[in-house]
Formats: sequence, structure tokens, C-alpha cells
Amino acid sequence: MSNRETKAIARQENKALAREIKTQATVLGGLVAIMWVLELVDLIVFRGALDVYGIRPHIIIGLRGILFAPFLHGNLPHLIANTIPFLTLGWFVMLQETSDFFIVTAITMLVGGLGVWVFGATGSIHIGASILIFGYLGFLLLRGYFERNFSSILLSLIVGFLYGGAIWGVLPTTPGVSWQGHLFGFIGGVLAARFLAKRKRQGL
Repeated sequence: MSNRETKAIARQENKALAREIKTQATVLGGLVAIMWVLELVDLIVFRGALDVYGIRPHIIIGLRGILFAPFLHGNLPHLIANTIPFLTLGWFVMLQETSDFFIVTAITMLVGGLGVWVFGATGSIHIGASILIFGYLGFLLLRGYFERNFSSILLSLIVGFLYGGAIWGVLPTTPGVSWQGHLFGFIGGVLAARFLAKRKRQGL
């Protein structure tokens, strides 16, 4: 292979990497923008009324919250607290393949949302991106175990070092915090890690 061909391949790889990073930034930035716009509109226009679209356990209409709850927050401090870990862990999920993010997000929303709906207290409303955050955490911590390759194990160790302490959030220790969302979001992430590892072993 000539030097010119090598440089051409390197340019193509750099362009592909740049496109991938742009896609990742667009996806994560777009989702965070939706959260912020919704919260500001909810606070200014609806005075918190949009929170009713969260997960409401044990009633059929409450199932719609599986789709809406991760994008709704109780107040700005709640949203601010979720923004950085959502961006950080979401990007870690994308590191190997951007498509992993969409699969992990879908499984986490479904498993986490159904878990909250079944086990949450009657009359409560559960909102917040923490369902997804704990799903990403569960996925990243267990990905190394299920995939058993160097990059996945290294990433699991890094995430464990940075965010391992957050796992205590799956316990009912703080009044008013949806530990059910944390717990079942985490379980959803673990199931996503298992699913994707099996899928990759099968070459799908």
C-alpha cells in the first residue's frame, strides 16, 4: 500500500470518527434540550402540571409515563442534578457503538417504567431522567462481565470508580426519591448489557 493510499484511508477514518462524534453530540444534546425546554415550559406556563404525565403506578393511564417520565422533572435543581450524569453516562454507553445507546435506552425505559408502575406506591407520580441514568450505570458496570473484552472491562472499571457510589440510590433511603425508578432502571440496564453481549457473540 502506497503512502498516498495510507493517507487517504486515514482521512476517511478521521471523517468517519468526526461524523460519529457529531451524531453522538446531536443525540445527547437533543435529548437534554428536550428535557430543559419541557421543564421551563412546565414551570413558566403550566406551573408544574405536566408532571401528571409521569408514571402513575397501578392505573392504566399511568403507563404513558413510561415514555414521558424520563423527560420530566420536579424542578430546576432536579433537572440540573440529572443533566451531567445523563450526558456523561450516556456518552460512555455510545463509546463502542452509538447504536448501543438507543437499545439500552429503550430497554431501560420499558423495564424501569414497568417496574415503577407495578411496585410504586398507589397515588404517587414518578418522573426524572434518573431511570435512564441508573439504566446506563447498570449497563456500563455489567458490560465488562457479559462481554469479557478488554475495552468493556476497562470501561466498567472506570465507571465503577466514577459513579459506583451512586448504586446506593437503588435503596429506599431518601424520602421523596423514586428508588423504584433507580432500582428497575438499573435492572433494565443490566438486562440490556446481557442482551447486547449475546447479540454480539452471535454476530447480529
